[in-house]
Amino acid sequence: MIKQKQAYIYAVLSVILWSTAASAFKITLRYLTTIHLLFFSSLTAAMASFIILLFQRKLKLLASFSAGDYLHSSVLGMLNPFIYYVILFKAYTLLPAQEAQPLNFIWPIMIVILSIPLLKQKISVKSIGAIFISFFGVIIISAHGNPLNLKFENPYGVILALSSAVVWALFFIFNLRDRRDEIAKLFLSFSFGFIFTLLLFLKAPLLPNLKGLAGAIYIGLFEMGITFIFWLKALKLSRTTVQVNNLIYLTPFLSLIFINFVIRERIVFPTIIGLMLIVTGIVFQERSKLHLK
Repeated sequence: MIKQKQAYIYAVLSVILWSTAASAFKITLRYLTTIHLLFFSSLTAAMASFIILLFQRKLKLLASFSAGDYLHSSVLGMLNPFIYYVILFKAYTLLPAQEAQPLNFIWPIMIVILSIPLLKQKISVKSIGAIFISFFGVIIISAHGNPLNLKFENPYGVILALSSAVVWALFFIFNLRDRRDEIAKLFLSFSFGFIFTLLLFLKAPLLPNLKGLAGAIYIGLFEMGITFIFWLKALKLSRTTVQVNNLIYLTPFLSLIFINFVIRERIVFPTIIGLMLIVTGIVFQERSKLHLK
């Protein structure tokens, strides 16, 4: 019972921190470009995960990995954080946070779709229905509540937000069967992502002001790095993963609250309806019992 309570504490803390991410993105992108934000945030995440490895006495694991393991980590690092956050940050510069956040949250459905060709998964009729429900929610948000008039205000931003969900789904699938220590994998992914970002950063180096740097550090710690450790801890302590996994569906709704009160975006009705449809589709998909193996 004590472990389960601890699991809920770690899970709720993770959900709250992830719920602040959209607001942190919008605020920090006022002071930094997408590349500069990713540079400082991925560096922060790599440093944080290194310190955790150090305190857990797991640095020796890095020496045990093969060249193939490092190659695999470089691919993962290119997907996330490099490509994923370059696309996602750019989407946040083009869209209101209340649009970019729920469109990005479509990633569980993208995992299902990509698992069909990549993992040879079969898909049920219920799963197909769930996918249509979620994508109808995407249309509601993107078309600002008028699904019959598909004239998106910023189609490029919509494409980027949805593309970030595809990249995250690819990262999830490629990481799925990698049985190495999770924190070691995170450290290597952030490190390779930082290296890739460094190549672009050096073309236009920038010393950020304090507000930009503080935002990047916050994102590196509480969107990318430490929060994942909290979430892994919650999954490990919980009797079943379902008991904490369901809490993740609170994230986009809590995020809207932060968006409203922190960055003063007025939340419009189509956003709420669209988000409810997206989450409903994801929940139906989970209950269709299509499991990745």
